[in-house]
Amino acid sequence: MAKYRIVLTQEARTDLACFSAYERKIIVGTVKRQLSDQPTVETRNRKELRDRPAPRWELRIGKYRAFYEVDEPTSVVTVGAVGYKVHNVLYIRGNEVQL
Repeated sequence: MAKYRIVLTQEARTDLACFSAYERKIIVGTVKRQLSDQPTVETRNRKELRDRPAPRWELRIGKYRAFYEVDEPTSVVTVGAVGYKVHNVLYIRGNEVQL
């Protein structure tokens, strides 16, 4: 059973709408699988973003990226943004974003 509840913000839902149904399935499935248990443990695909106020965490799903916050007391993971990377450039909703 999942330890953490996953919540997508309205912004993250809008970000996901820019992807195909197949891409959304991959992204959402991986988010649920990777973040429902121990979302604050750094792994090969999860890392804490230093020098950033929010969101504090990044989940790498191939070329896709999900950015999230963890509220430990309530056991809630809030996904705030979803994008994709091409080389070292991050795009969210098709627009280049600086990290």
